[in-house]
Amino acid sequence: MLALVKRNCLLYFRNRSGVVFSLLGALISFILYLVFLKDNIESSWSQIDNTNQLLDTWLIGGTLAITGITTTLSNLSQWTKDKESHVRQDLLITDLGYWPLSLSYIISAALVGFIMQAIMLTIMGTYFYFTDKVTLSWTVLLQLIFIMILNTLISTIINALIVNRIQSVDNLGKLATIFGAASGFLVGTYVPIGALPDTAQTIMKLTPGAYIASLFRQTLMSDTLKDNFSQANAREHFEKMMGIRLNWQNLLTNTDTYYIVIGILVAGVLIFCLQNALRKYQALI
Repeated sequence: MLALVKRNCLLYFRNRSGVVFSLLGALISFILYLVFLKDNIESSWSQIDNTNQLLDTWLIGGTLAITGITTTLSNLSQWTKDKESHVRQDLLITDLGYWPLSLSYIISAALVGFIMQAIMLTIMGTYFYFTDKVTLSWTVLLQLIFIMILNTLISTIINALIVNRIQSVDNLGKLATIFGAASGFLVGTYVPIGALPDTAQTIMKLTPGAYIASLFRQTLMSDTLKDNFSQANAREHFEKMMGIRLNWQNLLTNTDTYYIVIGILVAGVLIFCLQNALRKYQALI
């Protein structure tokens, strides 16, 4: 199984155009922010001190969420390629077994997702350190690593549920294009959630990426928010408008958001196990 994990990871990283394409959603959000969004959003919150630091960390949180979604899906495309070329069927007749083969795709996608998030965090952190003096403490970095792992796991499982039902690489490529474009909207990076109509906000809040982005932003922005907002009402309004905390009748706390993310992850794992068990049974009869 480890040999297959290594093989899937190497195939991903050797395809340089594929790596860039898998980061397209994240790169678009980063570039759009620098070229267009930053000045527009900054002018809306001009009364706040240290706006650059607030908005930079807000962007980092959303972009990391996007990276986990798109890179895990890109790596899982190898699953579909192997099915379409009948390589998977050849592997199934070896001693490897059905479950270890499926897990090899999951593990390689998770590794790729985490590595690419770490790379994007390094790129953005370095850029914003030199441009806006944004710094991250070791405590924040440790929390970010934990959320990156959560993002990797939840993105991998949900993408695996989708990929497991797709038989054509062409169809998966079209889906990946849609995911890359839509992910920036769904995590509230292209447009802050508070600027959208209620229906659009509800759709965003029905996707796991919005909660992952919320956790990233709460962790990255916590200290700066405390320093810049002395009034609780003003801070809550900013958090609601920028998607730092999601609103379901009341703003979700950090603990609430973690519970939701872990609940989605557990549900995803259970559904994946049931789906995989059913497919194994169908393959045997």
